[in-house]
Amino acid sequence: MSVLETLHGLLSLAVENGASDVHIKSNKPAFLRLSGRLESVEMDPITPEEVREFIEQTVPAQFYDSWVKNRQVDYSYSAPDGSRFRVNGFLQRGLPSVVMRHVSNHPPTFAELNLDGSTLANLCNEKNGIVLLCGATGSGKSSTLAAMINHINHTVDRHIVTLEDPIEFTYTDVKSIINQREIGIDCPSFAQGMRSVLRQDPDVILVGEMRDRETFETALQASETGHLVFGTLHASNAQQAVQRLFEFFPEERKHALQRQIAGALLATITQKLLPAMEGGGRMPVTEAFVLDALGRKTIQEGKFEKIEAVVEACEDNGSKTFNQDLFRLVKAGLISKENAISNSPNPRQLEMNLKGIFLSSGGIVG
Repeated sequence: MSVLETLHGLLSLAVENGASDVHIKSNKPAFLRLSGRLESVEMDPITPEEVREFIEQTVPAQFYDSWVKNRQVDYSYSAPDGSRFRVNGFLQRGLPSVVMRHVSNHPPTFAELNLDGSTLANLCNEKNGIVLLCGATGSGKSSTLAAMINHINHTVDRHIVTLEDPIEFTYTDVKSIINQREIGIDCPSFAQGMRSVLRQDPDVILVGEMRDRETFETALQASETGHLVFGTLHASNAQQAVQRLFEFFPEERKHALQRQIAGALLATITQKLLPAMEGGGRMPVTEAFVLDALGRKTIQEGKFEKIEAVVEACEDNGSKTFNQDLFRLVKAGLISKENAISNSPNPRQLEMNLKGIFLSSGGIVG
């Protein structure tokens, strides 16, 4: 059996068992990430030569030099059965390794992701502004973004342009026209893709990752000229997300940018995944900072340390803290109390809430 046949069988096994990722390390059997846990596959160890052969036979020609020169490479790969993967090949201790993330061919819906979709749907209806999906790697940011693009595609006529590295979910035009551009294949970089996208008559722009100042500055410009911009950012909560935007810029520009960012930013949605109570899988937990007059004033004045309190106080506009969402999920029987408390940013407060004790401005409410 050839290397490709062996690894195609492994990829089929991953898809059949609902694995999110496949890990291949030289001289080890493969591992699958199932419901957040790594599980080994009963198979012979995969040799360095086999790992290298898989990369060199599957990497697109335009990325081959990157693999040879940089000893690491990102690309997308479609297996013979039609399943798609985001591939990262790299060297460790001089030996090749590969991590492959399974990407669904069908963009999900809010319901399929077990998301509370009302706030997300409202953001999709906006005509201009910036919405940031935040969280660590593997927190489900890309899936949530795909569900938002999917919602727009099924509800309104828009021209949507995506810049992705690599393309993950693929869309079929329904009510919208969707053009998907892959970094390294369809355009050289996020920054250059963003510079040209404004000449493509978009209504909605999706930026796979806000990586640098130029990309974010162009996103700001796009939002201020009547475009709805979605992007991802590595941040663990709303306060960190907002502060990270200012880190793109030199100190002398930050004060002047406070008004501009406060006016452009619609929301930050921060997400993490926890084990579900039933049926395996993982459940998204979200913090939503939806900006209203109070949120904009807080950013404009640079009082970032108050963002968490603003989120907690503005539940009526769709904002919610992690604790508020953890409380909802525990009460709905979707996650365990133990997992909720261990992943809470304020476990003591959550424990009190689950006992029916809440703090208000007037004191304790039972």
